[in-house]
Amino acid sequence: MSILFLLVPLALALAGAAACGFVWAVRAGEFEDLETPALRVLLDDEVVAPGRAQRKGSTSSPKGGYHEGE
Repeated sequence: MSILFLLVPLALALAGAAACGFVWAVRAGEFEDLETPALRVLLDDEVVAPGRAQRKGSTSSPKGGYHEGE
């Protein structure tokens, strides 16, 4: 029975932390666009980053980066 004096406040603290994290994520705009990240996987790199055609052997990411030989 005495363990409840530890577990109930601990559970309330964890629930409060989760609620604060959720409110922070909503205010930060994390849930604004739920469809585009899932569709981005299906698009070609040329559509995601126009003008940055990947060369053979290139290890660039769609967000840019260093290309060997540039």
